[in-house]
Amino acid sequence: MPDGAAALSLSLHPRIADIPAAEWDACAGGDNPFVSHAFLAALEDSGSATARAGWMPQHAALRDATGRLVACAPCYAKSHSRGEYVFDYAWAEALERAGGRYYPKLQVCVPFSPVPGPRLLVRPGCGVPVAALAEGLVQACRGLGTSSVHVTFCTEGEWTALGEAGWLRRIGVQFHWHNAGYASFDDFLGALSSRKRKAIRRERREAAASGLVLRTLRGHEITPRHWAAFHRFYRSTTDRKWGRSAYLTPQFWPMLGERLGDAVVLMVAERDGEPVAGALNLLGREALYGRNWGSLVELPFLHFELCYYRAIEFAIAHRIPRVEAGAQGEHKIQRGYLPVPTWSAHWIAHPGLRRGVAEFLARERPAMEEEIAALATLSPFRREGEEAA
Repeated sequence: MPDGAAALSLSLHPRIADIPAAEWDACAGGDNPFVSHAFLAALEDSGSATARAGWMPQHAALRDATGRLVACAPCYAKSHSRGEYVFDYAWAEALERAGGRYYPKLQVCVPFSPVPGPRLLVRPGCGVPVAALAEGLVQACRGLGTSSVHVTFCTEGEWTALGEAGWLRRIGVQFHWHNAGYASFDDFLGALSSRKRKAIRRERREAAASGLVLRTLRGHEITPRHWAAFHRFYRSTTDRKWGRSAYLTPQFWPMLGERLGDAVVLMVAERDGEPVAGALNLLGREALYGRNWGSLVELPFLHFELCYYRAIEFAIAHRIPRVEAGAQGEHKIQRGYLPVPTWSAHWIAHPGLRRGVAEFLARERPAMEEEIAALATLSPFRREGEEAA
C-alpha cells in the first residue's frame, strides 16, 4: 500500500456475497444502482457474470486495521474484452504480436453496462484517498500476474485522481438528456427548434398509430410474464447485432426486479395484452439509466418512443435531473440527448505496450474532445434569440 496507508490491507473476493451487503453499500452509496451489492449479486447469482462466461469476480476490498471495510471496487479477471464498451482489442493484439499475453486482465467495471458512475467506492468520511485503492489494485495485478487494470466509465474525479497516480487516461462520448425543470413533455418540446419539435411530434404520432398499448411499469408491477417476454426481446437484439450468445441469462431479469424493486422501470408495448417490445431502465438518485431494449415487431419509431421519449416523460414527472440512454447513437442528439464525455483509466504492466498506448491516447484525447464539441453544434435546442414558431 502507498506511504501513510500501511494499516490498510487489500483482499480479492471470488464472490460479491463474500462481502456483506451493508458494508459494500456503505462504500457504494445510494446514488447509482449499478454499483449496489444487489445489482452485482444478481449478475453473479443468475450465472451472467461468472468465470464460465469469462468474467471471474475478483472484487477488491480495502480494510483498515480494525477490519472495517473502507473502500471496495467491482473487479473481474477477464479472459476477453467483450461486454465492456471501452475497446482495447488493438492493445491486446499489439502485445500478443510482440510475444506477450494480454489476457487475463483486471477490469474494474459494471459488467455489460456502459453506465458512468463511481468505480472506486470509498466509504464517506473514512479519510482514505482513491489513490490507496488504486495502488492496491496495481499490487493485486502484479501479484496475480495479469497484464493490466482498467477502470471504465468512472467519474471524472476518479479519472483525475488516477491520472495523478500515473494511470493512462481515455475519453469517450455518450448522449444524455438534461432536465431543465420542464413542467411537461410539451414544455421540453418548446425548448427545441421548430423543425425538431415537429419531427418529434410526428414520430410520437406514428408510434401511437401502431395500435399498441404503451405502459410504464415499476417494481412489483412487472410480472414473471413480462420478464420472460423481455428476455425474448433482449435475445432478438443480441442475435441481430452480434449473432452470438447473450451475456445475460433468463434468470437475471426476475432476480433484478425482485432485488431492486421500484428502481426497475420497464417501458413496455403490448398487443392484445401480450408484450411485444420493451425498454429496461434503472432509477438512481440523479438519473434514469436506459439499459436494454428489444422488440419482436418492426414498427416505425417504436424504439424512439419506448427508449427516449417515455424516459423523458418519466424524468419530467418524477423531477429526475437527467436520462442516460446508453452507449453510442448520434441519432439521440436530435431527440434532445446531448454529447457528454465519459472517462476511463488504465494501468499497463508491460513498459513497451504502456508507451505505445500512452502515445495513442495522447492523440485520441484531443480528437475526442473536438468530436464532442462538433457533435454539440448539432443540438436541436433553440439558439438564444431564436423564435419559438
